[in-house]
Parts: sequence; structure tokens; C-alpha cells
Amino acid sequence: MSSQQARKLETAKATDQSVRFVTAASLFDGHDASINMFRRMLQSAGAEVIHLGHNRSVEDVAIAAIQEDAQAVALSSYQGGHMEYFLYLRQRLNEMGGDHIRIFGGGGGVIVNDEIQSLQNQGITRIFSPEDGRTMGLEGMIEFMMDEARKARTTDHPAAFPLLELSRQISLLEEGNDSMPELHRKCPVLGITGPGGSGKSSLTDELSLRLLDQNPDLKLAVIAVDPTRKKTGGALLGDRIRMNSITSFPERLYFRSIATRGDQPEALKERIKSIQSVLQQAGYDLIILETPGTGQEDSSITELSDRSLYVMTSEYGAPSQLEKIAMLDYADLVALNKAEKTGSEDALRYIQKQFARNRNLFDANADELPVYPTVAGRFNDAGVHRLYNAIVKSLEPTGLSLQPIQESRASEVSVNIIPRDRANYLSEIAHTVQSYHDRTQKRSALAGQVQALSEAAEALDVRS
Repeated sequence: MSSQQARKLETAKATDQSVRFVTAASLFDGHDASINMFRRMLQSAGAEVIHLGHNRSVEDVAIAAIQEDAQAVALSSYQGGHMEYFLYLRQRLNEMGGDHIRIFGGGGGVIVNDEIQSLQNQGITRIFSPEDGRTMGLEGMIEFMMDEARKARTTDHPAAFPLLELSRQISLLEEGNDSMPELHRKCPVLGITGPGGSGKSSLTDELSLRLLDQNPDLKLAVIAVDPTRKKTGGALLGDRIRMNSITSFPERLYFRSIATRGDQPEALKERIKSIQSVLQQAGYDLIILETPGTGQEDSSITELSDRSLYVMTSEYGAPSQLEKIAMLDYADLVALNKAEKTGSEDALRYIQKQFARNRNLFDANADELPVYPTVAGRFNDAGVHRLYNAIVKSLEPTGLSLQPIQESRASEVSVNIIPRDRANYLSEIAHTVQSYHDRTQKRSALAGQVQALSEAAEALDVRS
């Protein structure tokens, strides 16, 4: 990277934290190595990247770009349908009020020069070719993309497009360019927090599916907070990749990713409260607030929500570590997620005991405590059903009436693809194969020695 390019990237990190990109690999395309590399470089350049992963439809990308108020979309397409895909994306964004959103793409040698020119003539900002990689370099491409994205930033209120207008209002609030609306209506907030890797996003998706499926008139908003990297000013906003419910209920589910942007805890709380106020005024009936991965002492979610759910796994260490988790003191509900893993039965018992001790419920029946084993990755999971019904009941005092789900519909039978007692089957196979090779090598060496001795004996016989 040249010194001039480095200075420009450093300037981007300092001044353009709110430049937002949606990144994905196109539909029927599992080649995500390229887009993963570019989204990491965009983060390093100071962009907030909403990453959708691979095999994403035009509708997925367009809805994400509008709801997230992104300035640009970056896509890789190696599956041969790039002409239809990119042009349809341009069309859908324009129809949703996103004609200002830049579209970048690449597909190696799959997209030929004539097609690149045709796409760029029809509204695609830039399709990068292998030749661009040689002449511009990766840093030059990122610099070009960041410059174009900055040009797409706008403070207009697109009244003709209500969804984009809502997204723009949230962006302006985040940047301090708009005032918090006067609150005329209030809806309850469910806070979901827990350590990183506990499956908060997957569980949020499962709960959202049940909420919207069981309550046809419900409008749901989800705010997902992710940390900003202090070193670069960029952020990976990756919670959306788990939210399959958005595709199922695009009209009734609004999902917004926000980055901490280096705010102190109090400033971040005020920003979140402002966003909640905007969503309440927009007519949403329930807000789910999902925090980034938390430490043992963090219980701030309780100050931003009416009800709080703490999500954890069995991998918390020794039972004494439970005494240090502040949220076990404050959470209204606890989910032991990934409960199919070995050791979860013991973990559940320890968590129930600690929950009861924290609240002096020494005579309580363990099964009556609001601690629920869940497997968010399992279809129709009975534990998630029970957790959903507990949330519905806990929200009743807030004035929100929701329909419970019939637990008889749930799957009680374990449907793990790999049984627990065969979880290490790959290592068993590897051990068996390695043992075979070791045994074969020893026998081969022994056979070689026997042959050598035999030849030596024959030689001695001849001489004698």
C-alpha cells in the first residue's frame, strides 16, 4: 500500500465510521472467500459492514440495504447469473427508494468485459475484473468503494418510502443530526444478552418466527448491537445473517444493526433509547434488543428493557463461576442454549440452583424456575416453545397480549444428525486409519528384515 493510500484509509477510519456496506455472495453461490476478504478490508478501512453470508437472494440484499440505511452493496457472483442478478438488484433498490445506493461486484473471470460494461451502463457502480486487481490493487479497490459510498450519504427524509424514511431517521439520530421524537406511544422491550457464541442471534430468530407466526397482527422490531473495533473504527454487524425470519415476514419485521462506535456506556444507552423511541412512534408493538457478547459483570440490558433474557451455554467453567454472573441476579428468564451438548444436564441443574439461591427461593421446584434448556438450531424445538410461552406470559403486565404456542406441536425427540455417543466419530475414523497404516508399516519393515536375513542366509550358504 502506498503512503498516500494509507493516509486516505486512516482518514476514512477517523471520519467515516457511519459508512455502511451490505456484503454477500449471490444466490446459488457458495464461493464466499472473496467477499469475506473484501468485507474484512472494508472493516479495516472504517466501514460498518452488514454481512449476509453466501447464497443470498436479491430480495434479502435489497431489504437489508434499505432497513440498514446502507450507502453501498458489495457482492461476489461466480454462478453465471450475474447479468440478471445485478440488474434485478438495481431495479429492486430503485423501487424501494434506494437509487442512491452504490452497487459493487466481482466474479473473477466469470464476468467478461462486455458484460461488465453493460452492467455499468445500466446503473451498477463498478464490477471489478481481474485486470482491476492488477492495476488498482486490493487497497485501491477498497479506496474507490469507500469514496463512492461517502458520496451516497444523504440526510434527506424520503417520505414517499416509509421504510427507508424510518431507517434514515435512525441514522440521523445515531449521528446526532436529528432530535428524538416526542413519545406518544410506548411498547415493551425484550432485552436479550449473554456471552459471545451462546447463540443469541439464532435464538432471537426462533423467537421472532414464533412471535410473528402466532400473532398475525404483530409488528416486531429487532435492534442488534455489535462492537466497533477500536483500532480501525470499522465494525462487523453479523447478527442479520442468522435472521431467516426477515424473509418470511418482511412487512412486519424490522431489523436494524447498530455499532457501538466507541461510545461510552451511558452515551450508547441514550442512543439506543432514541432508536427505541423512533420505533415505538413508527407503530411497532414489540422491540427486541440484542446486545453484543457480555462479560460476567454486565447487567446494563435491564436498564433498557422491560423484560430481560440471559442466554448462556454449558461452557461457563466451574459451577462457582455462576456466582459471578450478574445477569443471573437480574434476568427475568434464562436460556441454556445448545442444550444438546454433553454436560448440559448438569449445567442446567447448577444454573437452576444458582438462580434460586440468588433470589432466596430455597423451597422452589427446579422445574418451576424460569430457566429453559433450548436448542435454537433444532426445528420445532420443545425448549424454545416453552421459552416463548414464558416470554408471552412475562409480557402480559406490560399490556401486550400475545398468543402462546401449543407445546404439543414441539419435537421432544432428539433429532441430532450425529448421536452424542458418536460425536467423535471422525477422530475414531482417523485413529482407525492411522492405526492401520502404522500396523502396515511395521509389518512391511518386519517383512523387509526377514527378506534381508533370508538373502543373507542364502549368501552364506553359497559361500560355504
